[in-house]
Amino acid sequence: MQNTEKDISLTFLYFLLSTLITGWFIGQKYVLYENMQQMLLSGSIAGAKWGIQILAALLFLGKKKFEFIRRISFVCFIGSALLLSYYLMAYLPISNANQFLFALVLCVVVMLFLYFKAVIKTRISLKWYFGWVLCLCIAITLQLNVVFHII
Repeated sequence: MQNTEKDISLTFLYFLLSTLITGWFIGQKYVLYENMQQMLLSGSIAGAKWGIQILAALLFLGKKKFEFIRRISFVCFIGSALLLSYYLMAYLPISNANQFLFALVLCVVVMLFLYFKAVIKTRISLKWYFGWVLCLCIAITLQLNVVFHII
């Protein structure tokens, strides 16, 4: 299999698994949401930052686009998988809210590191990393403001 075909196959697999895990996780946290629309909005915001990065890579990265998209799809998958650490934290003497917060912080911190690593390994500009950090900040702000009405 050519590298491009391998990259596309792995990308599809990583994003599919990530979508399934994130969707399942959101569904399990139904008590945090007022209705199904809020759940869908939350999932859409979570996915939009990846969609923006994929679109930008397709438009601007030339020959490196599929390699980079594969690398960030792995970052997305690991981030989604780390959401499941919430269930491991149930054994710690902390509240459910703090377990949820710790799981989210762990997810974000690891993704920040892995995304940086993806940019470096693909040998593209650090502007890609900072662009993703900006997308992440916007997504977090939208989650807190539009979905959960916290700020």
